Amino acid sequence: MLIYVTGVAALVLTLVSGAPYLKFLKNKYYGQYIREDGPASHSAKSGTPTTGGIILVIPAVIAALSVLTFSRNLTVTSIIAVFVFLAFMGLGFHDDYLKIAKKHNKGLTARGKLAFQAVIALIPALYMVFTGNTTLSFFGFAQFDFGMIYPLIAVFIIVGSSNAVNLTDGLDGLAAGTSFFAFIACGIICYLQAMPDLAIISAAVAGSCLGFLYYNKNPAKMFMGDTGSIALGGGLGAIAVMGKFELWLIIIGMVFVIETLSVIIQVISFKSTGKRVFKMSPIHHHFELSGWSEPGVVYMFWLAGLISAVLSVILFY
Repeated sequence: MLIYVTGVAALVLTLVSGAPYLKFLKNKYYGQYIREDGPASHSAKSGTPTTGGIILVIPAVIAALSVLTFSRNLTVTSIIAVFVFLAFMGLGFHDDYLKIAKKHNKGLTARGKLAFQAVIALIPALYMVFTGNTTLSFFGFAQFDFGMIYPLIAVFIIVGSSNAVNLTDGLDGLAAGTSFFAFIACGIICYLQAMPDLAIISAAVAGSCLGFLYYNKNPAKMFMGDTGSIALGGGLGAIAVMGKFELWLIIIGMVFVIETLSVIIQVISFKSTGKRVFKMSPIHHHFELSGWSEPGVVYMFWLAGLISAVLSVILFY
C-alpha cells in the first residue's frame, strides 16, 4: 500500500510543481539548443524550456523520503540511492546550464562528464564492498564473487545506465515513458526480494515520470534535459546494483541497451568502413528518417519498454 501511495504522491507533486516551474523557465529563457547534426524537423523545438528534470527528481525524492521516514524504512541503502539520484541530477543540471549559458548544444566535455559520473557511482559500489555484497548473479543460473573487482563492474553498470537513458532522451516523451516502465519493474523486483526501501524509491520515480509526461508528451512543453535523463539512468543503475539484480537491468532497460548499441555500431562502422549502418543514431532517429512520425516511434519504444519490463519481472520471479 505504501508503495502505491508513494507513486501517487510523486505523480501529484510533479504535476503541481510543473506549471510554476515551466513559467519560471520561460521567464528566464532557459531553452534547449538543438544539436545541429540532428533531424531537420527538430529545429522547430529550439528554445523549448529545458532542465525539466528538476520537477521529475525533486518530487520523487520528497515523496520517497516522506514515506520512507513515516514507514520507518529509511535505511543506509535508501539514503545512498537518493543521494546518487540527486547527485546525478546536479551533474546533469550543470551540463544543461553550461549549454544555456554558451547558447550551444555542448556542455561538459565527455571525459569530464564520465569522470564525475564515475565518482558518484563509486559511492554505492564501495558500499556494496563494505557490506560484503560483491557477488554477481548471472540471471539466477550461476553466481560469482568478484571481490575487489566488483566496484569496477558496479561503476560501469551505473555510469552505463546513466548514459544509456541520456542517449534515449531524443524524442518527446521517449525517455520519461520508457523509464516509467523500467522503474515499475525495478520496484516489483525489489518488493519480491523484500527490499521495501528500494521499492518505495522506484515507485516514487515511476510516479514522477508519469507526471512529467503531461509536460513532455508530444508536442513537448518542457524537456527534462540532462538534468533528468542522467539522473534517471544513474538512479536506475544504483537501484539495480544495491538491489543485487545488476544484470537483469539488461532486460529491464532493453530499449536503453538497444539505443546505446546503435550508437556504438554506428561509430565503429563509420570509423572502420566509412559507411553508416543507420540513417542516424541513436536508432530512434533512424526510424524518424525512415518516415515514421515522432509519436509513432515513441509509442513503439514505449511498447518495447513495457514488454521488457514485464518479461524481466516474469523471468526474475
